[in-house]
Amino acid sequence: MTFPAPSPTKRILTKGNEAICLGAVAAGCRHYYGYPITPQNDIPEYMAAHLPALGGTFLQAESEVATINMMLGTSASGKRVMTSSSGPGISLMQEGLSYMAGSELPAVVVNISRSGPGLGGIAPSQGDYFQAVKGGGHGGYRLIVLAPHSVQEMYALTMLAFDLADKYRTPAMILGDAIVGQMKEPFVASPYDPASTVEKPWALTGCAGRERQNVKSLHLKDNAIEVHNWKLHEKYQRIRKNEVRAESFMLDGATIAIVAFGTAARVSKTAIQWARKEGISAGMLRPITLFPFPEREVFELSGSVDILLVIEMNTGQMVEDVRQCTPHHDRIAFLGKPCVIPTPEEILERIRLLAGRKG
Repeated sequence: MTFPAPSPTKRILTKGNEAICLGAVAAGCRHYYGYPITPQNDIPEYMAAHLPALGGTFLQAESEVATINMMLGTSASGKRVMTSSSGPGISLMQEGLSYMAGSELPAVVVNISRSGPGLGGIAPSQGDYFQAVKGGGHGGYRLIVLAPHSVQEMYALTMLAFDLADKYRTPAMILGDAIVGQMKEPFVASPYDPASTVEKPWALTGCAGRERQNVKSLHLKDNAIEVHNWKLHEKYQRIRKNEVRAESFMLDGATIAIVAFGTAARVSKTAIQWARKEGISAGMLRPITLFPFPEREVFELSGSVDILLVIEMNTGQMVEDVRQCTPHHDRIAFLGKPCVIPTPEEILERIRLLAGRKG
């Protein structure tokens, strides 16, 4: 079986989960380990079908704990590697993610999130925001977190995730949900264009001809662990400075601005267009990077609008980061729909109420 070559112009109708696979392979990923869990099973199925024909490696691990440690070893050898799971599986990977961040090892982890906590259910949710953005494992580390809201972005942001992971030697996460993972829509498989070529002199490829080196997260000598933590902190500050990405949608003249990511943002766009037709000046700021969060953009927006309406498919997680970005807490409103997709009609009704309109 051969892998279909992406066309730079042809529109392809495919699922978001499969677009992630296309993006990963285009970016040079030839190693995938994983364990099945709904609603992301299309990803391991696709990689199992196509990676071996490319000379790559697909391995279904015995658990998510094994998965993340296989990724650690492959990344330490300098290879691009990816896994995917959903909330409960990502929880089992947290220790390994902390070890990878502490060892400064790049990799891409995909979370097609489902409802929780616990086993929850397979309904779409954005309840894993805290887990992804705050670093769910132990120690003071961060993941680069990208939040696609379309099949096109599932493809493009996966390629970007590999580049950012290599550039900063840190794991990167794609945070999607059951809707964006399972929905089908056309997208263009644009060619992979790496931002830069990253050399990996740290990779463990055998010490013939050079001095022995280690990849580790254990630092016991003198104050080495403190020095290492400040080194990681400085790296995360550079990421904050250089890698913020956000979309402005119909913000010209807006008095009510939605802040939403992923599927919630996708639905909000329809409600905003309806509101504009009714003469309500609504718009949206959509964080594409959840870490780094668009702090400056939120701060500036909060000073120019009457209301910031934060919409999430949870009971209120990103709204905490929005509050930290602005002193105008009295201008922040929240609409939460845990484990349920907000409808454009519900969002429009909230916009009307905030604008002082009756339905």
